[in-house]
Amino acid sequence: MSEIVPVWIAVDWGTSNLRAWAMGPEGVLAKVSSDEGMGKLSRDGFEPALLRLIGPWLGGRPPVLACGMVGSRQGWCEAPYRTVPCTPLDRNAVVMAPVTDARLKVAIAPGLKQTSPADVMRGEETQIAGALRLMPGYDGVFCLPGTHSKWVHISAGEVVSFQTFMTGEMFALLSEASVLRHGMQGEGWDDAAFDAAVSDALSKPEKLGARLFSLRAEGLIAGLSPQAARARLSGLLIGTELAAAKPYWLGQRVTLIGAEKLSSAYARALAAQGIEAQRLNATDCTLAGLASLSPMTEAAR
Repeated sequence: MSEIVPVWIAVDWGTSNLRAWAMGPEGVLAKVSSDEGMGKLSRDGFEPALLRLIGPWLGGRPPVLACGMVGSRQGWCEAPYRTVPCTPLDRNAVVMAPVTDARLKVAIAPGLKQTSPADVMRGEETQIAGALRLMPGYDGVFCLPGTHSKWVHISAGEVVSFQTFMTGEMFALLSEASVLRHGMQGEGWDDAAFDAAVSDALSKPEKLGARLFSLRAEGLIAGLSPQAARARLSGLLIGTELAAAKPYWLGQRVTLIGAEKLSSAYARALAAQGIEAQRLNATDCTLAGLASLSPMTEAAR
């Protein structure tokens, strides 16, 4: 096997997982990952965790560009939030992580904050920067579905405002840790149930609490299937999110950045409201965003 000699290394360090890519002039040379996310590490554990993953790539001392929770207050070192409106990334704002291994030079991208209403993001700013690199001149809205979904208004290359919804986390908690879990076993899905629930939530978002319990009741007395229950739960939560986020998407150009399955659900819900959203791959956006941080990485476009 030939030795991998990257020009630079991209790192996406989340709460649960660590992912790294060896980047060459033409793009990705190799990818590695581990479950050593920020949530499992003490401050002095970050450098060893990274070395375990990318040690074989460090012969040429390539620069490492990192984003995500690695720069949080509980991370390797804090990369202070930048305040919107601003560009999603700024090369001059990266923070260098303290290292003991001479082969390492790790730059961490800061997140973004909004003072009113109070909101923060860390990691998504890099995906937004990558999306703008992939779609030059974009004006409109990005939606980043996930554990904490983000709706982001973009104008003239800057993040103007954004809003976060805990939709994904609520789905996980309700389907796995609430009374609703008893009727949601398996991974099945029902498109018709999802569509109906999105429509119901958009028209009557104030009834969310009652609609949620009806999932349990229908499972007990009316034979609601687990696949229909899961789809309805997702539709109710996404529909309620869309109702609250309407100022972001109504009459706007919308692009989704996220995992295929979840982005498809959001695209389906938006399509029912007459919004044909574009879609971008989250990893492609992360890599393009990290590549924008240093002049040394321009060859990796």
